[in-house]
Amino acid sequence: MRISCKSRRNLNIVRWGAVLLAVSGTASVVPAATAQASGPGADPGGKKPTIVLVHGAFADASSWNGVVERLQKNGYKVATPANPLRGIPQDSTYLASFLKSVKGPIVLVGHSYGGEVISQAAVGDDNVKALVYINAIMPDVGESFSSLSANFAPPEITKALKQVPFLNGDGTTGTDVYVQSDKLRQVFAADLPTSQTNILAATQRPIALSAFTDKLTGAAWRNKPVYVLVGKQDQAINPSLERFEAMRANARKTVEIDSSHVSLVSHPQAVTDLIVDAAKG
Repeated sequence: MRISCKSRRNLNIVRWGAVLLAVSGTASVVPAATAQASGPGADPGGKKPTIVLVHGAFADASSWNGVVERLQKNGYKVATPANPLRGIPQDSTYLASFLKSVKGPIVLVGHSYGGEVISQAAVGDDNVKALVYINAIMPDVGESFSSLSANFAPPEITKALKQVPFLNGDGTTGTDVYVQSDKLRQVFAADLPTSQTNILAATQRPIALSAFTDKLTGAAWRNKPVYVLVGKQDQAINPSLERFEAMRANARKTVEIDSSHVSLVSHPQAVTDLIVDAAKG
């Protein structure tokens, strides 16, 4: 049976449409509106920056869900790469390589330990236009979280950690750090319901013990605009340390809210508002 030219064209259109549907149905990127924007929040080329969200210890990218939803409704592209939680050298290198895959301007956001990672990963990356720190750690070059936090009263979480040794495939060993399940709500997420913190305790991702003493070799907050959110009820990082970091970095804006360490979960609107401020610059 012969197929007319018109029929062939229609068949090709149908096939191409099926390909597009398949691709859109399997994409793993967290997309938002891709239309160009003008006015506040847009870069000179007319595009809103991509918001890259980096989670911290004991968590995964899903901790940003409430923020992602709100940013997408505001027309921003959002990416939430997994933070390996293996230590600053590995994690910052991984994030730096991921950032190179993002086209156009970036607002880079870090929660908790993610603050250390974004500080080093963004060094020398001109596409990163602003850094946002949410209940975060911000050491300087040559500092580690342990050396920086030693200048302040230890937070409650230090009494609730447990170490678990592990074996690598090459025979070497390491140590992971977890939060004790029965204490996680008290020291990590006191403003969330118990039903939710029970899930967080069971699904937490450990961080390598070495990450606490890894020293930064670069600190992008020294030459990029900085925005900071302080959780006044934070039991994982001393709020006084968070305030000191904001002052030292000459933050363009510092917001303090009544939240636990996981403000991105318990107060996603406040976190989103600060990120949008950074995007508008």
